[in-house]
Amino acid sequence: MPPRGRKASTAVTPAVSTPPAASTMKELKDTLWKAADKLRGSMDASQYKDVILGLVFLKYVSDAFDERREQIRAELEADGIDEDQIDGFLDDVDEYRGHGVFWVNRDARWSYLAQHAKGIPAVGNEPPKQVGQLIDEAMDYLMDANPSLRATLPRIYNRDNVDQRRLGELLDLFNSARFTGQGATKARDLLGEVYEYFLEKFAKAEGKRGGEFYTPASVVRVLVEVLEPTRGRVYDPCCGSGGMFVQTEKFLEAHHREGSEISVYGQELNERTWRMAKMNLAIHGLSGNLGPRWGDTFARDIHPDVQADYVLANPPFNIKDWARNDKDPRWKFGVPPAGNANYAWIQHIISKLAPGGSAGVVMANGSMSTQSGGEGAIRAQLVEADLVSCMVALPTQLFRSTGIPVCLWFFAKDKTVGTGGSVDRSGRVLFIDARSMGNMVDRAERSLSDDDIGLIAGTFHAWRGTASARAAGLEYADKPGFCYSATLAEIKAADYALTPGRYVGAAEVEDDGEPIEEKIDRLTKQLFDQFDESERLAKVVRQRLGRL
Repeated sequence: MPPRGRKASTAVTPAVSTPPAASTMKELKDTLWKAADKLRGSMDASQYKDVILGLVFLKYVSDAFDERREQIRAELEADGIDEDQIDGFLDDVDEYRGHGVFWVNRDARWSYLAQHAKGIPAVGNEPPKQVGQLIDEAMDYLMDANPSLRATLPRIYNRDNVDQRRLGELLDLFNSARFTGQGATKARDLLGEVYEYFLEKFAKAEGKRGGEFYTPASVVRVLVEVLEPTRGRVYDPCCGSGGMFVQTEKFLEAHHREGSEISVYGQELNERTWRMAKMNLAIHGLSGNLGPRWGDTFARDIHPDVQADYVLANPPFNIKDWARNDKDPRWKFGVPPAGNANYAWIQHIISKLAPGGSAGVVMANGSMSTQSGGEGAIRAQLVEADLVSCMVALPTQLFRSTGIPVCLWFFAKDKTVGTGGSVDRSGRVLFIDARSMGNMVDRAERSLSDDDIGLIAGTFHAWRGTASARAAGLEYADKPGFCYSATLAEIKAADYALTPGRYVGAAEVEDDGEPIEEKIDRLTKQLFDQFDESERLAKVVRQRLGRL
């Protein structure tokens, strides 16, 4: 997969007249979504998603190719190479692959497709070609020329249920859209934003099924901000569309680090989702190993020897039908029950941690206190092994796809002074109750703000004494109703339940200076006065109704 690309320097002229490009990123995304929505009525949601995301990917690789082509030309001209010799260098595949850019054949380039957005009419003995056929052929060219893309890209554009006229209009709109920011933002960044925006919109449109490939960005950011993955191996055993990896790359960028400092490993069961993840990584310039094909992590771990420095995961909750093997060596802390894979995921993730490694996992709330099928005994073993570092209870409605309340588990192989921080937290677990955080973005979904995420992550870093906490001058202290550092003995006394509410207690009530007895008397008088007023108004209403 190619590393981070740069904005293409060549412009492409639209094939047909199109609406003016949007001037802001929000307007651009909204415009493209509305345009793409024209196709929805003629196909099911999952295919519609593949059609749009495939086009976004095609636009990205073509832009990156065009940019590299112009760079080569500029370098050769600067070296005084004759014009008649330049063409040979421009078609040298290694000049592109050596710089992490996919080779794009002439008939797979966006300029060619935009030129033929209405298809190619019959010429002589050559039959006509619809634009969908041209796009399918472009996908074939890309996969043939770039081994890492084989079996990845969608070939669904020439099917009977794809409206060719609207597909051509959509192609033209993508072509004319101004994928530049305020003069400096790279095309790769903006295309990546569009891809993520579409993933989120598709997840919302598909409801419950959308949760299979998309984890809300604010939840992923909590995992990333707490773990602070800066170098080494990052692993996700159920990677969906690759959101954990993308947020990791954004974290590195925000801290002025290079994406090349991490190695990405993932696995995904669903074929379509695996393809989306491969494209998502490429668009965001991440080199990743997602295996040669999709597959079940429990039935066949495609990364058996990987020991990760960081694991980030949002496994599917409460799976009842999974590939269970009683003798699996991953079940070091107890065999998970056949009817629920939650503790299978947890133990698989722990088995993947390198010495000094850490993990963040999204789980259903029931995992914190369940006793079913031996899960309580497994949880007790995990606590006694001192692997649990932090538990976070999240607010409801963060996931549009499910009403199940969720929590975050954080694990650490080593809680002593060193890799994880400057404070020895051996024999302790940090509990954070964040259920009151977040704000509703609409009637069905809540999101955590930057301040919310910063408070959760900052509390953990202060507790652990990380470099970022020391730099920010953060010091940890228990806060009733929000956070508490519990000993293993306290957790054992609570029968190894890991629900934060059991430990953080109630929030302190601010003292307003009014003695409690006087406050009770005052509030009681106000209540009785309101009762009297209510009775008076009821009499007035009865009198007026009697006059009718």
